[in-house]
Amino acid sequence: MNFADRLQERIDALGNPSCLGLDPMLSYIPEAFAERIRMECGGGAGIVRELLARYCSALIDAVTDIIPAVKPQIAYFEQYGPEGILAFHDVVRYARRREMIVIVDAKRNDIGSTAEAYARAFLRESGAELSPAFNADALTVNGYLGIDGIRPFVDACGAEGRGIFVLCRTSNPSAGDLQDLKLADGRFVYEAMADLIHSWGEPLIGTSGFSSVGAVVGATWPEEARAIRKRLPHTFFLIPGYGAQGGKADGAVAGFSESGRGAVVNAARSLMLAWKKHNLPEAQFAEACRREALEMRDALRLALAARPKRPE
Repeated sequence: MNFADRLQERIDALGNPSCLGLDPMLSYIPEAFAERIRMECGGGAGIVRELLARYCSALIDAVTDIIPAVKPQIAYFEQYGPEGILAFHDVVRYARRREMIVIVDAKRNDIGSTAEAYARAFLRESGAELSPAFNADALTVNGYLGIDGIRPFVDACGAEGRGIFVLCRTSNPSAGDLQDLKLADGRFVYEAMADLIHSWGEPLIGTSGFSSVGAVVGATWPEEARAIRKRLPHTFFLIPGYGAQGGKADGAVAGFSESGRGAVVNAARSLMLAWKKHNLPEAQFAEACRREALEMRDALRLALAARPKRPE
């Protein structure tokens, strides 16, 4: 099944276009929760894997019935070495068992042959394996190497029913240093990237009206998001920057289609550390995550309802 169709179907079923970002740090894990795991496992080798995997799994359990997708950021696992990578693998498998759409945030790309290896690792069957090594539903990628670095991922989208989200207008404060530069033809760099994303994704538009080749468009740049949406009416947007990075619901929904579809909004720290906002004990971190997820869902619903609706 087309990835964009699967994601939109899950969003429609839950009535919630949001995504749980998982950017785990050992320092985020409540001490009582961590101590219980250490006692169960006896400490020693493998404890970092257990701590990261169980912490993320507890957050997944708290929201799996209200949030359609999860976005583990692989760098937060890689910083802990082999145990972190094993924990990442555990978390991806667990999220899939809990029927969440898994968007791996790894921003991969390189020359064509290396991009093929990345695609096999995350999106394509590899050797005798029945699924990719990391078995993501979708992967974030960097498109600035051009089509030879993107084609292996696009091919995987078509052959395996997977998806990609290509960096277009990122949420970080210095995004404009490069992305706002003007080209000789008058377009901004991010507009040129949007046009490439359109051409790459056009053959993979599903019955939902959206392509499995999506775009990363930050919630912190709503005016740019509206402009990009006009160029990309059939592109699914992954919208980071909500919550801790300063993005609000009104800004996040700027990237949605005219009918209020075709986008998923990611939040990580604001959900993972919600117990601080809600003034709850650390031990209630999962319950606080759920409370914040419901507030985020309701805020997005209100913001979407306030937009004028026109047919696609």
